[in-house]
Amino acid sequence: MITIGIAGGTGSGKTTVVRKILEKIPKDRVAVVPQDAYYRDNSHLPLEQRQQINFDHPDSLEFELLVEHIRQLKAGEAVQQPIYSYLTCTRAEERMPVEPKEVIIVEGILIYTHMPLVKEIDIKVFVDADSDDRLGRVIERDMMERGRDLNKVLDRYQKTVKPMHLQFIEPSKRYADLIIPQGGMNEVAISILLNTIEKKLAL
Repeated sequence: MITIGIAGGTGSGKTTVVRKILEKIPKDRVAVVPQDAYYRDNSHLPLEQRQQINFDHPDSLEFELLVEHIRQLKAGEAVQQPIYSYLTCTRAEERMPVEPKEVIIVEGILIYTHMPLVKEIDIKVFVDADSDDRLGRVIERDMMERGRDLNKVLDRYQKTVKPMHLQFIEPSKRYADLIIPQGGMNEVAISILLNTIEKKLAL
C-alpha cells in the first residue's frame, strides 16, 4: 500500500492531477480521500455565520478524524467518510464508505500543515500554479458549484484565500517530494509521478 498526498493552492489543478492518476491506475486499486470532506460540522451556527467561515485556515478542519481514517485504511480497515456541503456549510447525516486500496490519495490545500498527517503520507506532491491562473479557476468554480456571486468570490479571495495561501499553504510546499509547476497541465511531472507509483505497486 502507498499513500500519496496531492496539495497546492486553491485552483492550482490538484483535481486534474488526481484525475490523471485515476486514468492510468485502475479505480479498484485507488481510494481518494479529499480533505474537503473533513471540514468541521457547523450546523450549530446560523447560516449567515457559517458562510463567513474561513475554509482556508487549518482550524476549519477536523484533522484528527482525517488522520484516524488514513491510519485505519493503511491497516486494512474500511472507514465512513463524512460528506460536507459547501452550500450549507454542514455535514450530512449520511457517510460514504471508503474501502482500503493499494493506493490511497489524500487531496487538499492544507494537508501538509498538520504534521501527524504529513507523517502518514509516503509521496508528497505539491501542485504549483500562477496566482492569476488560480484566481480564474476559483472564480469559475465558486460561481458554478458553490452559488457565490463574483463580488463575494473576489472579496473572499482578498480577505482569506490569498492571505491564508501565503501564511499556510505556500510554506507547506517545503514538505513536498515532488513539485508540479504549471498545475495539472505539466505532463512531464505527472508522468514522473505515475512512473513512481507504478514502480512501487510492482514491488
